[in-house]
Amino acid sequence: MAKKEHIIVGLDIGTTKIRAIVAQVTSDQEINIIGVGSSPNRGLRKGVVVNIESTVESIKRAVEEAELMAAVQINSVYIGIAGGHISSETSTGVVALKRREVTRADVQRAIETAHAAAVVSSDRRVLHVLPREFIVDDQEGIREPVGISGSRLEVDVHIVTGAVTSAQNLLKCVHRAGLDVIEIVLQPLASSEAVLTEEEKELGIAMVDLGGGTSDLAIFSDGTISHSAVLPVGGQHITTDLQIGLRTSLADAEKIKIRHGSALSCMVKDTEVLEVPSVGGRPPRDISRRQVSEIIEPRVEEIFDLVLREIRRSGYEGRLAAGVVITGGTSLLQGMPDAAERVLDLPGRRGIPSGVGGLRDIVGNPMFSTGVGLILHAHRMDQGFELVGKNAGRKGGTRFGRWLNRMKSSVLNFF
Repeated sequence: MAKKEHIIVGLDIGTTKIRAIVAQVTSDQEINIIGVGSSPNRGLRKGVVVNIESTVESIKRAVEEAELMAAVQINSVYIGIAGGHISSETSTGVVALKRREVTRADVQRAIETAHAAAVVSSDRRVLHVLPREFIVDDQEGIREPVGISGSRLEVDVHIVTGAVTSAQNLLKCVHRAGLDVIEIVLQPLASSEAVLTEEEKELGIAMVDLGGGTSDLAIFSDGTISHSAVLPVGGQHITTDLQIGLRTSLADAEKIKIRHGSALSCMVKDTEVLEVPSVGGRPPRDISRRQVSEIIEPRVEEIFDLVLREIRRSGYEGRLAAGVVITGGTSLLQGMPDAAERVLDLPGRRGIPSGVGGLRDIVGNPMFSTGVGLILHAHRMDQGFELVGKNAGRKGGTRFGRWLNRMKSSVLNFF
């Protein structure tokens, strides 16, 4: 029997903007975006909540705008999490096979063993336990081990952890806005769902989501995530540099960055001149666009230098045949793909969200990568969740779906 149409909502809580995206999944499993809401946010700093009331109000405004456009009531959402408190590590788990054939229960036991083997301090909690590879006896590189005969199952997992207090504050904001949280998803993991192809993940690729307060990195190899990190620098730092360098207001610096900024000063002509508003009632000044780019360029180089260091630390330097994909609102800055290629010495492109229909003209923009990715992630995990009508709720589903529910519940119970 075909599934009924249902609604999925992704809530991207960014440092500078909060975006709510409403998608309708048809009976043919097509995903159509039917509502989008956006609101400025001043309640986060580097991805971490610093003002709960401000963040709650921004969430409400974004959700109300999305509700009005989609003509639905939003009660439950998938949310993304980032910030400098995010870290990752690898772990392995090994179990004996009782029936000489791998079952779903064996996979669950192996993952739980790997989870238990990880050393996680009391002030941190596990957000994701992502299997990278299964090994049955001596057979390596297995993606789906169920049904394979053997006597021993081993799993290599990628574990993402976050600070307990940061996750609690994020959840508190969403709950105070009158919403239930179905799942917390690492933002670079969500963005990768929207902008990377399966071929790129197989070859090896780095995805950098350039947000306002953070730059999120996800490295994929052999089709699975291999490393993730959140760097505490983003587009907001570029704006601050312009504010100081041009001696103008933060709002005017942001406008200048968007309209006239370039990540590479060599791409700008010396003859281009723009008017820069002053502060304190002083008259505006004429500044060459090249000068603006010369302020931006060092910060952009710093961001990609940090990305390069993280790639080297992960051990994947020289193994990213598909290069780098940059996405997020800051990636729209002129010359960003070229700057990424120059610093990282990798072929690069700007990642545009794909895989959805409906309001594609609105969400087909790098600034919506995380929001669209949350929708795609939720749909992919829909064996364990079903959204009934306008409300989200858990369902029993298949045996595998019930196992996913238990895994998600065990994570959410930490918070």
